[in-house]
Amino acid sequence: MTLIQTAVVPSAPFGSPVSRTVGPKSGLVSPGSKRGQSVQGRRCHEPHRPDWPALGLMLAVTLALCPALPLLSQETSPMPSPPLVELLASGQAVFGTFSGDQTAEQGARIVGVREADFILYSMESGPFDVPGMMAYLNAMEEAAAEAAVDPQPLLLRIPPIGGDHDGARDRAGQGIEAGVHGIVFPHVASAEEAAVSVSAIPDLWPSVPEGRLIDVLIVEDREGIANVGEIVSTPGLSVVFAGPGDLSRAYEEDMEAVEAAIQTVLAACLEFDVACGVTAGVDDIAERLEQGFRVIIATEDEALPVGRRAAGRD
Repeated sequence: MTLIQTAVVPSAPFGSPVSRTVGPKSGLVSPGSKRGQSVQGRRCHEPHRPDWPALGLMLAVTLALCPALPLLSQETSPMPSPPLVELLASGQAVFGTFSGDQTAEQGARIVGVREADFILYSMESGPFDVPGMMAYLNAMEEAAAEAAVDPQPLLLRIPPIGGDHDGARDRAGQGIEAGVHGIVFPHVASAEEAAVSVSAIPDLWPSVPEGRLIDVLIVEDREGIANVGEIVSTPGLSVVFAGPGDLSRAYEEDMEAVEAAIQTVLAACLEFDVACGVTAGVDDIAERLEQGFRVIIATEDEALPVGRRAAGRD
């Protein structure tokens, strides 16, 4: 993703450039010389004699004032948390949508879905195409700049961790370096995998209270449901989803068993105070919010305003 970084000089408000002109018009004169008198105009055998009393007075005044001068670190305000983290930290409901076609054109279009707090971009299967995702991100940035709005944060779903711990960390690192705001780990089945996910993300909220990235797990298999308490109790997790689609396959389309599994994930999240997520549409998004789900990925864009109204965020 193309990012434009501006170097800020601390003493210059709002990143204004600082320059100093040194030369005849700068107003800087040699010690002991008068304005308009060149250094070359003084004779070589006339050494400059410092005004020691004056220098001593200046030093005393400076030392006296130093305790009153704020340190640079104290003057610098902490960087504000991203809106997505702020929403999660404040306990509000959060709404997302799927990326759609993974093209630059769709990246530009998705910026117009302003009801979405985040975009889910999946590379769970197929080629792990980071350059393609960066083209999508760049298009989002450009479209947002033209519309004078902020682009929604992108969450990247990577392949399951399984036994490939190093591979999962590497893929997460590639996504973060490209500019995503969080990593989604699907098919998490054990506390060990949950711990790997936490270790793969630096600057992770809530492990770091001022963290700027989030860790999202999806529990969507029978093994994961059996271990959900151990998974959700892993320190550092941001969000844990119940995955209805894969749970329906895991339970062979027994929808009562699927719903029971979804509610098992929700109960664990409520017990350990972790935001719980699920997918929902127009017909069930308000009900899911009432049940206690705090992160909703809308299966249709029309569900987003419905959910926001139900959550009091319209």
